[in-house]
Amino acid sequence: MGLFSSLGEKLKHIFSKMGNRGKLTELEIKNAMREIRVALLEADVNFTVVKDFIAKVSEKAVGQEILQSLTPSQQVIKIVNDELTALMGGAAAKLEVSSKPPTVIMMCGLQGAGKTTMCGKLSRYLIKQGKKPMMAACDIYRPAAINQLKVVGRAVNTEVFEKGTQNPVKTAKEAIEYAKSRNYDTVIIDTAGRLHINDELMKELENIKKEVQPTEILLTVDAMTGQDAVAVATEFDKRLNVTGVVLTKLDGDTRGGAALSIRAVTGKPIKFCGIGEKPDEFEQFHPDRMASRILGMGDVLTLIERAQSAVSEEEMEKMEKRLREAKFTLDDFLVQFESLGKMGDLTELMGMIPGMQGNKNMKNVEVDEARIARFKAIIKSMTAKEREHPDIIKASRRKRIAAGSGTTIQEVNQLLKQYEQTKGMVKSMKGGKGGMKMPVMNTKQKTKYRYR
Repeated sequence: MGLFSSLGEKLKHIFSKMGNRGKLTELEIKNAMREIRVALLEADVNFTVVKDFIAKVSEKAVGQEILQSLTPSQQVIKIVNDELTALMGGAAAKLEVSSKPPTVIMMCGLQGAGKTTMCGKLSRYLIKQGKKPMMAACDIYRPAAINQLKVVGRAVNTEVFEKGTQNPVKTAKEAIEYAKSRNYDTVIIDTAGRLHINDELMKELENIKKEVQPTEILLTVDAMTGQDAVAVATEFDKRLNVTGVVLTKLDGDTRGGAALSIRAVTGKPIKFCGIGEKPDEFEQFHPDRMASRILGMGDVLTLIERAQSAVSEEEMEKMEKRLREAKFTLDDFLVQFESLGKMGDLTELMGMIPGMQGNKNMKNVEVDEARIARFKAIIKSMTAKEREHPDIIKASRRKRIAAGSGTTIQEVNQLLKQYEQTKGMVKSMKGGKGGMKMPVMNTKQKTKYRYR
């Protein structure tokens, strides 16, 4: 189970029952809308949001001629996809940048939502964008909060400004002066959280806001808390006028209520989402891509972006040249495994491939990352000559490689078999007669394909 998996399954089941008729009757639309309404409420989406959403979809679906190239269910899926995208904000909301550095980002939220961790992830994200961020420790109440931020800072190679338990408003102000003197272009302020909203907390946050005039006030909310997250966002927004939301724990078996309700209820965009434990598992929130993933239509653009961050332009061009020349060795195979590891959780990546989510053949497939780690160890136990010419790896060599990598001869055989299958596929991609026409990444333009 994963991101919106339960809601996605229910919607897919509803659409599958609509069949392939040339036109849908009002009664069929009404029945489908009733089921979608129940599915959204069970996913903990706000009642008023669901009511408005169903009204909009019904209005567009009733009486609309089914396009010649589409089945009725596909037409309704398109309408639902468009409305889900609009519900979550339409276009992706970018981070505002101050015209006069540093850009000040004030991070706030309840205790336990993952705010301090998100400060680090945001810093890592900004470094990748070519920025020079710094973090300021302004949570003086939670035990070890300052130390936690320092640990997070070391993990993402970011300096942390702290003044112990002095007044957080004073610390925030001094942090900005420090950033200016050290040429930092962004300051991320980690503010105090509470177990629940209270006036004391809000007054302190209002004072920090008044003193430092932040460019962005980002509220961190836990996606797993559903409607509670929406209530928290509403309360914080009343006092602070937040500029955006960061959703954490979107990698869990979340029902999706928070992601689908926050924008509609508060009017504030979801700007980022945390999708795992690692510092890199953090990305900009794209409503259109999220809608596609909910409906099991994949998320090719995010997949491409992950691939591009995992593999450099130079490596990609080198790999493409070797593919063209059909020189695919075990070293190339190893590079593929290493790149996959950098792209994040492999089961989640499979869900981004169109058709994979909800595919009955893939339903119980879990990507065995431990097996991939063993395969990498096997290749690393080979000599340079063996990697270049795998055909020389006979029985005695296989025994030595298995012993050197801590694996079995059977696993060595499995790896070599998989390598041969991949090599065969590479040859067919090269454009032989009857070969597969596979999309090859255009290394010059980021999100375009060219076909061989």
